[in-house]
Order: sequence, then C-alpha cells, then structure tokens
Amino acid sequence: MAKATFKVPVLSQYPQLPPVTPGSMAHSAPFRSKPEFQAPLGFPGELVENWQQRAIEKMGELLGRYRSLRVYLDACVKCGACTDKCHYFLGTQDPKNMPVGRQDLMRKVYRRYFTPAGRLFPKLVGAEDLTKEVLDEWYGYFHQCSQCRRCSVFCPCGIDTAEISMAAREIMDAIGVGQKYCNEIIAKVYKVGNNLGLPGPALVNTLEGLEEDVFDDTGVRVRYPIDQVGAEILFVTPSADFFAEPHVDGLIGYGKVMHESGLSWTFSTLASEAANFGLFIGSYENMRRVAMRIREAAIQLKVKRIVFGECGHAWRVGYSFLNSLAGPWDFLDPRYPVPQHICEFTWDLIQQGRLTLDKSQNDDKVLTFHDSCNVARASRMGDTAGGQFEIPRAIIRATCNHFFDMDEETIRDRTFCCGGGGGLLTDDLIELRVKGAKPRMEALNNVIQEKGVTHMVAICAICKSQFTKVLPFYGMEMDQVISLHQLVSNAIVLTPRYDDADDGDGA
Repeated sequence: MAKATFKVPVLSQYPQLPPVTPGSMAHSAPFRSKPEFQAPLGFPGELVENWQQRAIEKMGELLGRYRSLRVYLDACVKCGACTDKCHYFLGTQDPKNMPVGRQDLMRKVYRRYFTPAGRLFPKLVGAEDLTKEVLDEWYGYFHQCSQCRRCSVFCPCGIDTAEISMAAREIMDAIGVGQKYCNEIIAKVYKVGNNLGLPGPALVNTLEGLEEDVFDDTGVRVRYPIDQVGAEILFVTPSADFFAEPHVDGLIGYGKVMHESGLSWTFSTLASEAANFGLFIGSYENMRRVAMRIREAAIQLKVKRIVFGECGHAWRVGYSFLNSLAGPWDFLDPRYPVPQHICEFTWDLIQQGRLTLDKSQNDDKVLTFHDSCNVARASRMGDTAGGQFEIPRAIIRATCNHFFDMDEETIRDRTFCCGGGGGLLTDDLIELRVKGAKPRMEALNNVIQEKGVTHMVAICAICKSQFTKVLPFYGMEMDQVISLHQLVSNAIVLTPRYDDADDGDGA
C-alpha cells in the first residue's frame, strides 16, 4: 500500500452513506495559476481590484448566455436524491461535497444578486454576499467536483452540477483566480500543441521508436505516420498516449488496427492533442481555440475522416461540441461521423471480419471494464442508443476469454468516477483523488474477490493516469489498469504489408 499523509478510506463491500463531517475537506484547494498561464487564455494574471463587481457581472453574463444555468439554480427542492451519489462525498464525508451542498455555494450568491427576494430579504431565502471568504470557499469546493454528472442521473429535476462547477470556474478565471493545472495545460496547447508540451521532433522520435519496437516484437512493419498529407484518416489522441503507461500500449494497438484496415492514416503535430481542458474551466472561447487546431490540421493534411483515440472528455467534446466549435466539416467524407471513436472504428472492422483475433493471447488476464464518465453520461458510440456501453464490451469479449462486469449499480450510466477527472488530476489534490476513488475501488475489489479479476480496462487517458496513481493506496497494483486497445494489440494477428526484411524505408 502506498504511504499517505492522510487517512485512506477503508473499503466496504458496497458504498455506504458515511457520517457527515463538516469541513473535513475545507483545507483542500489546488495551486493557483500564475500570470504566465492566465494571459494566453485571456484571463487576468491575478485577482483584480474590483473583483466582486466583475464576478457578479460575469455571473450575469453566464445566466444570460446559458438558460440552463438559471434553471439549475432555481429548480433545486432539496429532495436529497443526490446526497449519496457523489464519489467525493462518499469518500470525504464533507457535506459541501454533496452535489446540493456544492451547488448552494453558488446558489446563495445567485439569490443575493439576481432574485428580488434575495436583494430585499437575503437571510430569509438563504442569500449571501460574495465576500473573500465565499470566494475562497468557491475555489476549494468547486475544485472538488470532477464534473462526472453522476448526480444528474438521479436528480428528479435534471440539475447538472457539472454545469454549475464549470460556471463557477469561469467566473473565478475572469477575475484572475484560476487553477494552475488546467490553465497551464491549455497554455501549453497554444504554445506547443499538446497538454504535455511535447514538441514535434519528440513525437516523431517516439513514433519511429514504436515502429521499431513493434517490428522487433512481431516481425511485421506497422507504420505510425505523422504529418502525412493526403492520408485518408487524421488520428487525434490524448498526448499521454505517446509516452505514458498504460496509454502507449493502447497507441500500439491503434496502429495495428489501422495496419489491418489497409487505410492510410496520420497523426498531426499541429493537432497532437485530443483532450480539451477548456471544458473543465467552462470556457467556450478556449474550448473553441483548442478544437480549431483539429480543423486546421484536417484541412492542411487533406484528410477525409477524423478518428479519436481513447480519452473520455476528448470524446465528449468531439461527440457533443466539435461541429459547433470548429465546423462545418463539409470538406470531409459525409459517409462517416465527425469524429469517429477508435472503438467504433475497431468494432466495425471486427464485424466485417477484417481483423483476425486470437483471444488466447489475453488468457493471462481476467478483465472488468470501467465506464468512463464523459463517455458514459455525455456521449454515444455507433448508431444505437447505449452504444457507448456495448461497443467497448463487445471488443473486450472479442479479444479475451475472461470478462466480468462490476456491480450493475456502479457501471454504465451509473458508473462511479475514477476520482481524478474534471481537471483534478494533479498531485496537489492527491488526498481528494484517493478518497474520491473509494466507490470505484470498492466495486473493483468486489470482482477481484468474487471473480478473480486481475485487470480493469479503461478508455480514458485521465482514468488510466488516475488509477495508476491511486490503486497502490488501496493495496492494488498500478499495472492492473490497462488500455482497451492493449487487448486488441495482444490479440490481433498481423498481416505483412511491407518488405519486412528491409530497414523500414521500403514501401
């Protein structure tokens, strides 16, 4: 078990309503963004002098822009349906991590400045002035929401806490109070092209190294092309896939699938990042700037299709917003969705019989599947409802012999968050991340004990990074989480398409 400076929750067989411990996470807050990270995003570098007035004006702007925000702030009847649905409340016991408790941090300020009763009789309606103390509380608790939207599944009024958290973060950014992790990452995208700040030559070297590794392992030359003008497919993936574990094993699998498809494809140094952290900070303008890089790359490389790799919120942005952010896409082949998920692409090939798979190559594993929040509750795959649940599981069953789902109340649209999403995947929030992972760790531990599960599959870059970090805190191994396309990579039987005796320069 990894060492911790805080008390790691004890796993139980099923999630239990914990005793309420007010203020147990009041100390938790991420590092604040520096001016050099704020400026590229169009935000003030530090707290502005007239911050209260600016914040109220920004809230008014968002209320006018997003009708849903006002509905969410007005609609709550305090029924309690959401109280035990948040993984952070279940793990931390802090009542302000109940979705309704977190919403109320903004709702009180909204009532004070935007409702007649709040202006006239603030105490009678629970209205509150926006003070420095309230602002600090916003910063702490609105960064204890991974925007997973599980609470919205159970809310009878359909209130989406994620939208409220995004709005709060956008208001704070507008007055110079930003989160270092998210804003530094977005600034890197503008400067270099991806979240990790990997320059083009580093990406080229990485892909060349993968080609050599795959050839040494299989004897077949699988190409991992980059910046190939005229390729049919532009492949956009989270930058973690280029070097992190287990992400890179999935990247190897993407290449093998593309190899067997016989289609030309390419990565792009300009669009070397599928993730879009503009979503996490609620900034439409920054979401659009990040998304436009994909459009520019698609035009420059003259591709016909766009395929996204394994990343939860990247797929949410791609599926739900890419057309409005960076469309129209009328220069692409209209026979294919824009974009297409790699799972859709792979499953289509499997259904056509174009992939030869040897399931026995994964017989050393007993598998379960983690439904990533943004895929499960904010997107879809394929042409049937629920495809985002069924297609990944169908691929797993096609590539392995031993698969078991976790408890039904913890998967599909009721899935528990990994605990590190929503821009919280930073070591300054490690206590929150470990405690927030508790419900998922309980469900995983159950199938380990009952079914002998050895590995958990995920199709989200953040989930993979989160689990490799927190699994050891619960006495599990960091390599127990794997990429879905790692299974495909293991099982696929490759067809030689090049002169495998040459040095890799042959056609």
